Amino acid sequence: MTDPRPDDTISYYSPQPEPRPTWSQDAWNAAATPSQWIEPYPPAAPRPAPARTSGAVLVVVAALVAAALASAGTYTALDMSGALNRPAPVASVTAGSGSTGSSGQQVVTVNEQSAIVKAAQVVSPAVVTITTQQTSSLDPFSLPATGVGSGIIYNSNGWIVTNHHVVAGATNNQVQVALADGRTLTGTVYGLDTLTDLAIVKVPGTNLPAAPIGDSGSLQPGQLAIAIGSPLGTFTNSVTSGIVSALGRQITVTNDQTGQPVTLHNLIQTDAAINPGNSGGALVNAAGQVIGINTATATTAQGIGFAIPINIARPIMAQAVAGQKLSRPWIGIRFTSLNPQAQQQLNTPIDYGAYIGPADATSGQPLVEPGSPAATAGLKAGDIITALDGQRVDATHPLDMLLVTHSPGETVELQVLRNGQQMTIKVTLGTRPASAAEQ
Repeated sequence: MTDPRPDDTISYYSPQPEPRPTWSQDAWNAAATPSQWIEPYPPAAPRPAPARTSGAVLVVVAALVAAALASAGTYTALDMSGALNRPAPVASVTAGSGSTGSSGQQVVTVNEQSAIVKAAQVVSPAVVTITTQQTSSLDPFSLPATGVGSGIIYNSNGWIVTNHHVVAGATNNQVQVALADGRTLTGTVYGLDTLTDLAIVKVPGTNLPAAPIGDSGSLQPGQLAIAIGSPLGTFTNSVTSGIVSALGRQITVTNDQTGQPVTLHNLIQTDAAINPGNSGGALVNAAGQVIGINTATATTAQGIGFAIPINIARPIMAQAVAGQKLSRPWIGIRFTSLNPQAQQQLNTPIDYGAYIGPADATSGQPLVEPGSPAATAGLKAGDIITALDGQRVDATHPLDMLLVTHSPGETVELQVLRNGQQMTIKVTLGTRPASAAEQ
């Protein structure tokens, strides 16, 4: 988005450019480049008169004759054995591997630059520029402002996933979508996600270029990450690259429409350059698959950007294609994700799981919402949810990440630790209210 935002630790905008340091100004004022960078060679010393080597010459000639005879014999032996006529081994190319194949063929690691080029060629045609006319709800008398962001066509029938903040407040719920091939289509905001900074846009058309969708659940820090989008709304289909810096990040941003802080969970951190206008664009892996939707950057540092994992977006993407209303599962608890540090602070018996607590005396809100699916199932404050459908709840698989892979109405099985005793509790997931602060 190009709209200004309140000063905050995390924002959708990049840091303002810093003034040029003094040393760089001095460099521009330095003396002209010298005409010669390499010192001249010193004058050559006179060569001494050659000594008589008639005896040595005879020895060298004899050695050369012997070597020639030996080489001829070796060539004849190799030719008779057929070794000279054997075909050269063929090298197979396998991305991300440097080992030797079972057949003995050499396996060559794919060049990183080549992977970036190929990934951009595959995904760029499906990355679009989204322009909106917006009126801020904070000032109903303000003139409409123009917002710009990016989006990803994930279904060839015109379904696009983007950020909530890119299309929030769009006049008449309509946006202009510019395709990479030069076409501009009028799109409609199909729905907004109540859990994350995501939205679905629909444009008319068939056989549109669609980006391959990957699996963010298998990501590891250090993997190649490629960001594709329209920074500043002008430099369309720009490609930047970096790595997956970290996983499971949590940040707080400001909602443009309400001015209230919004917390985003389980984000991918990357150092691939993300600028205003990149929001809603694609974060891509080396195989040319979308693994995330770019959403925010840190304003107090460079090289710190965040993307929503594509696995979080998958459920609402599928709901839209099926013609369903966008919805998220909800159980109605407030919890803390446990780790060794949280265990020490909260004095819990284990260092993993989702701890229903601690109570927040300032908000006065209950840890288990009355009438919620959690209350109906019998969950209580102080319980620790250790697994969901057999999958352990931990830093790699937090509870909210496991829940978003399900749909409202589904029944899940929770393993719960209560007063030192393990028990199984089944919960039928509800539909997350728009005002819900927690799961």
